[in-house]
Amino acid sequence: MATADDAERRAAERDTLRVPEAADLQAFAVQLRRMNGEINRMVHGFAGRNELHATDVQALAAILDADEPMTPGRLREHLGLTSGAVTACVDRLERAGHVTRVRESADRRVVHLYYAADAKAAARAYFRPLAQAAGAALSRFDDSELAVALRFLTALNEELALRGAPERH
Repeated sequence: MATADDAERRAAERDTLRVPEAADLQAFAVQLRRMNGEINRMVHGFAGRNELHATDVQALAAILDADEPMTPGRLREHLGLTSGAVTACVDRLERAGHVTRVRESADRRVVHLYYAADAKAAARAYFRPLAQAAGAALSRFDDSELAVALRFLTALNEELALRGAPERH
């Protein structure tokens, strides 16, 4: 018969940070690298088809995913580029019809970047196979499993953001 002490011990074990074994980390690393490689292959294909740089596609994703209108300054921070590199990137994206610059009406110095609607539709069409693959993979799991997977990916991104890019020497 389980005692109160057993219940407390199990609760403490659940609350204790689980350190994955080396084999677990290796399996996750392999799958994350494979996924990253497949996504990068699609990103480079989209960039090539649209005469963009891979960084331009990263900028488009950042603009699309932003919780509020993206500014060149926030884009610079997000991409880890210089002001000049971000200006060149935004110039390319604007010339290609992918983004529009809109000046804030209250403060004309503030510029917001928006993903152009027709360019967004073209990107959705190009990346539809990725969305279909994600949908097919999602269908293999129940809601509780997907909640755990999403928590893991969110936590991993948070940890990566805390560490930043390695210093160049």
